[in-house]
Amino acid sequence: MLETSAESPAPVRVISEILKEYVDRLGPIWIEGEISEINERTGMAFMRLRDTSVDMSLSVMCHRTVLAPVSPLPQNARVVILAKVSFYTKNGTISLSAKEIRQVGIGELLARLEHLKQLLASEGLFALDLKKPLPLLPRRVGLICGRNSAAEKDVVENARRRWPAVQFEIREVAVQGAAAVIEVSAALRELEANPEVDVIIITRGGGSFEDLLPFSDEGLVRLAASCETPIVSAIGHEQDAPLLDLVADVRASTPTDAAKKVVPDIEEEFAMINQLRDRANRRLFNLLDLESSRITALRERPVLKDPMVLITTRQEIIMGLRDRSQRSTSHAVDLAREELLHIYARVRSLSPQSTLDRGYSVVQRADGSIARDPKVLTEGERLRIRLALGEIGAVVETS
Repeated sequence: MLETSAESPAPVRVISEILKEYVDRLGPIWIEGEISEINERTGMAFMRLRDTSVDMSLSVMCHRTVLAPVSPLPQNARVVILAKVSFYTKNGTISLSAKEIRQVGIGELLARLEHLKQLLASEGLFALDLKKPLPLLPRRVGLICGRNSAAEKDVVENARRRWPAVQFEIREVAVQGAAAVIEVSAALRELEANPEVDVIIITRGGGSFEDLLPFSDEGLVRLAASCETPIVSAIGHEQDAPLLDLVADVRASTPTDAAKKVVPDIEEEFAMINQLRDRANRRLFNLLDLESSRITALRERPVLKDPMVLITTRQEIIMGLRDRSQRSTSHAVDLAREELLHIYARVRSLSPQSTLDRGYSVVQRADGSIARDPKVLTEGERLRIRLALGEIGAVVETS
């Protein structure tokens, strides 16, 4: 390990040689990127390999025989390169020496997009409950579009035709190629940070599958999902379906459709206001007519024509109740009296006095007990005999 200090620094040559030695120990590596430029010279080809998600590139060189199997490469072609890293000590630069170059086919790209789509769906980024509603009338509309594009004109003209006072915050960026993801992402972050922007439209016209690939970039899709401002995606035509459409809060089929979804139609709003005003007037007039008829009906009631009718009516009711009460009380008293007489007659008929009145008598001994059996009486015993009208004494004699 190299030891250095402020008093004993290492020269540039030594550091360069150490870096070269370290880099040379690296074996061949596979790298994926986008070809941004190609320069062919005598027997050699020099390229720039870009990362589509960030502003970063590497220089790549190879023999023309390595490039020949995939030549000619289309502009912004996506490739996979097997390369060896080299460090040049003279100028301190790193370059890649390509051993094999493969162009990424559409089928492989579709398979990757499908895998990414399933991954993002499993994380819930496409869930409907995450979709944010669009504002009824945004203060300012953010618009991300291509430079001098027809999509920008369609959105702005149709929006102002529907609502002339609409305000736009426009960011013109690259919408295809290596710089598209970087510029669209930067514009999206800028508009998201603007508190006056209530909705953001991301739009571009139709194009090939490769042209629309930037709008399926994982970094851009995750950035759009994290935004608090509602996003309207209007990418390509109806049949195109980049992943940005799935994560956006609203998907528009065309730029014109995006303008219709973002701002209301002023004529329709005026018509709706007129309808609501007419409904309110009809409702108010109906309530006035109803209350007027109620007042008229109240004025026609007898109580308002003759205020004493309420008292006289109540007086008749009270008199009737009083008479009913008196009759009911008298009837109850008569029934009670009659019932009492019947009870008195029954008690009277069961009284011992009634038995005496029929000629019977009660014989009592000296201690007051009633004599029922003559065998228990003794000769000469004094008895008391109760009759209906009094008492007499008696003495027991033998028969």
